[in-house]
Amino acid sequence: MNRIIVPETDPRAPDTLLQQLADRLSDLTPEMRKAAAYVLENPNEVGVSSMREIAGAAGVKPNTLVRMARSFGFDGYESFREPFREEIRKGGASFPDRARWLQSLSRGGKLGGLYADMAASAIANIEESFAATDAGRMKAAADAIVGARHAYVLGVGINHMLARNFAYLASMAIENVRAIPRDGSLAVDDVAGADARDVLLAMTFKPYRTEVVDAVELARTQGVTVIGISDSPASPLVSGNDLGFVVGTDTPQFFPSTVAAVAVLETLMAFVIAETGPDVVANIERFHERRHALGIYRTEPGGRR
Repeated sequence: MNRIIVPETDPRAPDTLLQQLADRLSDLTPEMRKAAAYVLENPNEVGVSSMREIAGAAGVKPNTLVRMARSFGFDGYESFREPFREEIRKGGASFPDRARWLQSLSRGGKLGGLYADMAASAIANIEESFAATDAGRMKAAADAIVGARHAYVLGVGINHMLARNFAYLASMAIENVRAIPRDGSLAVDDVAGADARDVLLAMTFKPYRTEVVDAVELARTQGVTVIGISDSPASPLVSGNDLGFVVGTDTPQFFPSTVAAVAVLETLMAFVIAETGPDVVANIERFHERRHALGIYRTEPGGRR
């Protein structure tokens, strides 16, 4: 009988080290947690910056980085840093070349420069977000939503609009998705009766909203499957979560960008539809046919829809 040999994961590969940092983040001391969070959020800096530069940017003492490295089985920080430097030498940390296009945009004066910065940050956020996940994790999240008794989608502030849009689109295909918090209620109230049969899809970005974090913590204690979307591997919605998604939010404007979050949610919705079956396609078609019949959609000249 032939055996299938699965290659072992390199325990010193940067991706593996970053995953180990994320998984053990809550077990570290507060100072080591700050150092680890900086490494998680800025992995490219590890290979090109000195220990003192990383420590200064993370707001810790250099010796904290040494202790962090040793807690993960390294002799010191330099041996921890080496896999990241090797990744750069191999070209694994390269970025797509958008220089000519972005430089041409920036020649339009102050507003042209702002336009270029906005375009650059939007593209970078989407690229980084999709690079940080894979189809397997997206499928696992979609399967959880489709198989749940109730799937709650939580966002507050501007993220409540994203939650409502996701729930609205999902309602065309499946009936178990609802946006929270509902009018006049708190998020913790909405998940108070949830259990292991349910899913909570929650999102928040720095500065993290307390009501979202509280609802996620409550849901976890009740056995609810949590799908977290946030801006850092160290976020309380992502840290230690198998179904966490990190999205880029950098932008020249004041508020965090939601472009990448929308892209991830749209992809998750596509996976949800793909995982349901042919009857769902029929449901969606009936949904739109009904709207056309009620005159909600305008019919173009010639009878085209």
